[in-house]
Amino acid sequence: MQATISDLIGYAIRATDGDLGKVDEFYFDDQTWTIRYVVVETGNWLSGRKVLIALAAFGKPEPESRMFSVNLTRTQVRNSPNIETQKPVYRQHEIALHEYYQWPWRGGYGGTFGTTPLPLSADEALLDQEDSASGSRDDPYLRSTRQVTGYHIHATDGEIGHVEDFMVDDENWAIRFLVADTRNWLPGKKVILSPRWINRVQWADSLVYFDLTRGSVEKSLEFNPSKPISRDYEAFLLDHFGQSMQKKNDRDR
Repeated sequence: MQATISDLIGYAIRATDGDLGKVDEFYFDDQTWTIRYVVVETGNWLSGRKVLIALAAFGKPEPESRMFSVNLTRTQVRNSPNIETQKPVYRQHEIALHEYYQWPWRGGYGGTFGTTPLPLSADEALLDQEDSASGSRDDPYLRSTRQVTGYHIHATDGEIGHVEDFMVDDENWAIRFLVADTRNWLPGKKVILSPRWINRVQWADSLVYFDLTRGSVEKSLEFNPSKPISRDYEAFLLDHFGQSMQKKNDRDR
């Protein structure tokens, strides 16, 4: 199943022994464009504290009841390490969280958490060494969906809109598409764009650059968030933008 992040915000979170709260936002890995954590707003039972829970603890979403079940108890969550979700998530906090809950941990940057641990790549090992030398401990690849919403999107020949939402696959929690609102260029039209077509992201400037032309985006099918994405719809997008990127590559040669 594919779902938009905006629709999943507000889902109730049910522990094994009662309610935990509701989904507040998501954190994703900007190297793999995969969701890693859910920020849960606990409400009155924990004085409104927000907690970070890895996807390793989550079951599949239950759209009929707008709920997630997690394999945790309220006591576990109450006693979990306190992490300021309004600030950057530091690596030592992540490590403490995974050690406390006994969640799988790959130990380095990037990749999907909650899966079989992976060895560090050479680049990740270098980052670890630089961290040790500089004292920096924030995770440079962890991004908030709330923060990235609103980023301006550019094609190869100009701006086309801004990030309005994200579409995720609840099987592997990969972000399949970014929902782009083009209202300032194509009034009222929304389109979906795969992270695979991104050329670069300037995080400090809130800009996303795609290897697509404005013309290819203009000719794309309009996205209707109230309708599921069919295989035919997705096949059209992959073919349409694939041809556009091929033409661009041919011109660049």
